[in-house]
Amino acid sequence: MNKEDLNRLIGSTLKRIRSERKMSLDNAAALTGVSKPMLAQIEKGESNPTVSTLWKIAAGLGVPFSTFLEKRHPEVKKVDRDSIEPLKEDEGRMLVVPLFSLASGNPFEIYALTLKPGCHYVSAPHLEGVEEYNFIEEGEMILEIEEMSYTLKKGESIRFTANVSHTYINETNRDCRLLTMIHYK
Repeated sequence: MNKEDLNRLIGSTLKRIRSERKMSLDNAAALTGVSKPMLAQIEKGESNPTVSTLWKIAAGLGVPFSTFLEKRHPEVKKVDRDSIEPLKEDEGRMLVVPLFSLASGNPFEIYALTLKPGCHYVSAPHLEGVEEYNFIEEGEMILEIEEMSYTLKKGESIRFTANVSHTYINETNRDCRLLTMIHYK
């Protein structure tokens, strides 16, 4: 991608984010610390922002830096989780298949998890303000959140603030399959 195309991509991405949030240039300038005229030039593709300026914009808007460097994904993305090689945790007793990542510009990630019998996986706390949602598709699991313990069965869901240690446990003799969404604020 040449410099002009990159400038247009950065500009259109900034404009799209502002538009989706119904944010004026004045509001964006206040949040980012980048002047209104500079933001307007960037949006028109007339300015080649420095890395430092782009970092300020990304931080101020609360989006990953890479948001401005990647072409927008198509409106439809089909994923076949059976064709994705799972990541293995807890000596292979927890299989994690990433379905949708933050790279798409969304404030969430979605994973398909399989907890094999005997799984006992301790997850480190996530960042402050992160919420986790679990949707049980098959089987049963225990989710320990700090000192509390929750038994979840097929068809049940749970949401919690995930900035604390939490543990996924499968004490049954069958796999537990669930979808996990991690939402970043």
